[in-house]
Amino acid sequence: MMHRRTFVRGVAAGVAAMPFAARSQAPTKVPLIVWLGIDPLVPGESAVIEPLREGLRDLGYVEGKSLVFEYRHTNRRPERLPALIDEQIRQKVDVIFSARPDVLLAAMHATRSIPIVFAAIDDPVGAGVVESLAKPGRNVTGVSWDSTPKIAAKQFQLLRELVPGTSRLAVLWNPDIKGSPEFFREARSAAEASAVALDSFEVRAPADFEEAFVGMANVGVKAVVILGSWFTWFHRERLAGLAARNRLPAIYGNRDSVLAGGLMSYGASLADEFRRAAGYIDKILRGAKPADLPVEQPTKFEFVINLKTAEALGLKIPQSLLMRADELIQ
Repeated sequence: MMHRRTFVRGVAAGVAAMPFAARSQAPTKVPLIVWLGIDPLVPGESAVIEPLREGLRDLGYVEGKSLVFEYRHTNRRPERLPALIDEQIRQKVDVIFSARPDVLLAAMHATRSIPIVFAAIDDPVGAGVVESLAKPGRNVTGVSWDSTPKIAAKQFQLLRELVPGTSRLAVLWNPDIKGSPEFFREARSAAEASAVALDSFEVRAPADFEEAFVGMANVGVKAVVILGSWFTWFHRERLAGLAARNRLPAIYGNRDSVLAGGLMSYGASLADEFRRAAGYIDKILRGAKPADLPVEQPTKFEFVINLKTAEALGLKIPQSLLMRADELIQ
């Protein structure tokens, strides 16, 4: 890879009873932080938790000595989530962490006493995770994935610069994700201002992906904006594969989609968000209440281009885009 700035990535999942430091070796009063999710990690994906761990280390925590950090999941069985959360309550864990809104809402329903920290959550107010960004309320706080819906207009503009002269682009998005309609409207407004036709392809489940890409081919779409969310992040490899198979240039909302083979991405640095989430855990362990810690929004953004994917698609990336990229992947 060629880097102008190096970013380390992190994002959401969870894994059953896989300690990063054996609890039996830790003092009995060492704080226990548990990351909860639905799905297990896949081979090579354990690095998604590294930014959070780095953030904790930077704050002086040593796993197994001053803190124990575990990563647990339901083994792809969401119906087991209540039992998994009850287990954490019985263990009296010190902080629950997650990056999935469904997990957060279930944990909030189950406990009002255990602090809960999140990162990379779409529209936490609209999702019902917090009452407001300034005053989260209850026992939950963290870092939002959202910045402003105008980021979708920026993604549209970058894609149009890649394929100048095209008259038809598309947006692939999940309307069930809170906040997504606002992002879609920004992309549509940008298209209208550019006199470009913008087709909407809604996907609510992985089963919808194939049909969406077939539809794009049928109407002659030349490139697609894939709106960022936990949903499109989780299915990033499949989406990148479908875009490649259909020889369709695409821009995504996060760097990981480009690492998975996607062409370009522009969005908040998830690695930065997860590092900042470590600060919430630290403050809570020092006595702060989640309700008193305002939710933070992204402050660091990155534009990433996969040159190998561009070559496979037969695309010549304009010099103007290459000069603005934060990272070029080969």
